[in-house]
Amino acid sequence: MLELDLQNASSATNLPSEAQLRAWCELGLRQRKADSELTIRLVDEIEGRELNHTWRHKDYATNVLSFPAEVPEGILDIPLLGDLVICVPVVEREAREQSKTPEAHWAHLVIHGCLHLLGYDHLEDEEAEEMEALERELLAELGHPDPYAADE
Repeated sequence: MLELDLQNASSATNLPSEAQLRAWCELGLRQRKADSELTIRLVDEIEGRELNHTWRHKDYATNVLSFPAEVPEGILDIPLLGDLVICVPVVEREAREQSKTPEAHWAHLVIHGCLHLLGYDHLEDEEAEEMEALERELLAELGHPDPYAADE
């Protein structure tokens, strides 16, 4: 079971529904057999930039930030995975610039963020290949094209 806390701090009006966000999270977390709890916070560029600067020391808003929960092992047995912060204007701009449908780009970024919460990363080439292959597979199940096709 997925418990999703959706926080909308964005002024945008054309957002995915909670049902869509939930479905994309469930797909991204499908390999996890235990219950899952996470927060998705939708933000505008000011908050996105502040968070990216504070946590990654990058002075710009990025599309999605993942904050895995740091629960000490053996102390608490809770399903908390962490938080995703998605910067709505960045997602919208990237979708246009990359000629992707908004739905496909949103689905990709939610799945991408969920995989980060599960421990996937893309800092090393081998890790990136594994994570990107899984993203391609999951997005194909939704009928969306390869999100990395233009990068290759």
